Amino acid sequence: MIPMLVLIPAMVVSLLLMRWNQQLASPVLAIVNRWLRWGILAGGGAQLSLHFEWTERPYAVLFAVFFIGWFILESIYHWLAIHAMSVSPLPLFPRFTVSRGGDEWPVQARFLKLRDQIRAAGFKQVQSLRAEVATGIYLRVSTFQTSDNTTRLQVTFVPQPMGTVTVCLQLATLTTTGDRIVTDNHYLPFAGFYPENWHLDRLPCVRAFFGLLKRHRARLTAAWTPIAWTNEPLDDLNAQQSELERINTELGFLLPRSDHEEHGRISHEGRYRVWKEMFTLNYFGRAAHYE
Repeated sequence: MIPMLVLIPAMVVSLLLMRWNQQLASPVLAIVNRWLRWGILAGGGAQLSLHFEWTERPYAVLFAVFFIGWFILESIYHWLAIHAMSVSPLPLFPRFTVSRGGDEWPVQARFLKLRDQIRAAGFKQVQSLRAEVATGIYLRVSTFQTSDNTTRLQVTFVPQPMGTVTVCLQLATLTTTGDRIVTDNHYLPFAGFYPENWHLDRLPCVRAFFGLLKRHRARLTAAWTPIAWTNEPLDDLNAQQSELERINTELGFLLPRSDHEEHGRISHEGRYRVWKEMFTLNYFGRAAHYE
């Protein structure tokens, strides 16, 4: 049995983590807090049931019931959110344009430190891009390349509720065999399909730039010979979006455009894939295996 003397401090810790993460927007802290919240709800529900004598079931049984109950309720919420996204006008594969305002790098200390780390690793900024995902809300991407132009880094600033911003990193290298080697720490569910020549290693819990860079370079050393990028980041990124949309329509993740008005954009199989990846990302920090 989890006593109230444990549940109350756990609730305080959960609230503090939530407030702290409103500033940091850290996926890792969010995972910790989700597990803590799940345990609090299950333990608190079981404790209240026994205290008010709603049932004579053992505490362990009640804990399991509330634990499963929260899973079901959260799953229903996520299914509704996925349906809303499917029928909404928000772009699933937004098209980017050059940011006329320049780099527009956030001024928070953690972002400035990240930029210094990127420069120290030999990357130089080459282009700033943005895509409007909702009215007045932009997804911003700052692109960097190494001096030999063999590795391209995309720094994506993702707007969050409460006005905070989180950052996702993607390292990409082309090879002599025509493959694209991608290492990133994106934490939002995608769950769709990538082209066959993409070799993606998604590490949502690796938030440190140098850790991600080390992993990417180790993959290159092991199997592939890199070649220099020759196209502009804007052209490459928009070509990626078009290719991903085409492939996911062909493979059934997305419905044909003729069915969008009646059934939405994401197929039932696609919605299940999104829900499953949303759960594994939210609670285990693990994306689908895209390699």
